[in-house]
Amino acid sequence: MMTLKARAAALIMAGGLALSAVAASADQTDSAVFDLTIRGITAGTLSVSGAISGDQYVVSGVLKSGGLLAFVRKVRYDARSEGRVADGRFTPARYAEDADTGKRQSKAVMAYIDGVPQVTTYDPPRDPRPTDVDPATQDGTIDPLTAIYATLRDVPEAEACNSQRLLFDGRRRSQVTLGAPEASGKGGVSCAGEYRRLAGFSEREMAEKVSFPFRLIYDPIGDGRLRVREIVMDTLYGKGRLKRR
Repeated sequence: MMTLKARAAALIMAGGLALSAVAASADQTDSAVFDLTIRGITAGTLSVSGAISGDQYVVSGVLKSGGLLAFVRKVRYDARSEGRVADGRFTPARYAEDADTGKRQSKAVMAYIDGVPQVTTYDPPRDPRPTDVDPATQDGTIDPLTAIYATLRDVPEAEACNSQRLLFDGRRRSQVTLGAPEASGKGGVSCAGEYRRLAGFSEREMAEKVSFPFRLIYDPIGDGRLRVREIVMDTLYGKGRLKRR
């Protein structure tokens, strides 16, 4: 019988193949690399590639430490997600991640049944925590990678900002909110946003910080469309910045 680790790896590989298949006939493709700095110091990169074809979407993403942070701790988050999208609303069908925090390596898979997430794989197995959120109560939430793609993809100007998305990562529930668009120079747009921890976090995490404000900055790319150029944000370690290459 296939091991949990092999199942997770197989799903991540399948997600990569699905991305290639969807991209071949996609109505929209997005690919971007963002450099992450914290307090002006290089900390890592975020790479996102996605495609939308009809009402189907597939996305892959990699977050990894770099620069000075990589000498302190090597961190990597590699994920794939796929599902349906309609009128800017994303509904995941499958999500798989392969994470290395520098202290712990893990693989996880979530499947969605009628919009409700189910954690089908977690390797190595983990003990439940008193703060864990029951997946059965998380109807309508999206996975972290889908939230990143929904926020960072190219959009028509009318679809920029003004959104609220609920996230569930298998244990924790959180929320990403974008406020009203504000005109910026050379036809660009920016909007204030917030990432907020809601449930499933430890008492220490909630005491540490609950709200993480940020600002999303778009540039025009023609045909009435906008592209995210930069995100300026609060982090646990000071002011952070994601800047598109």
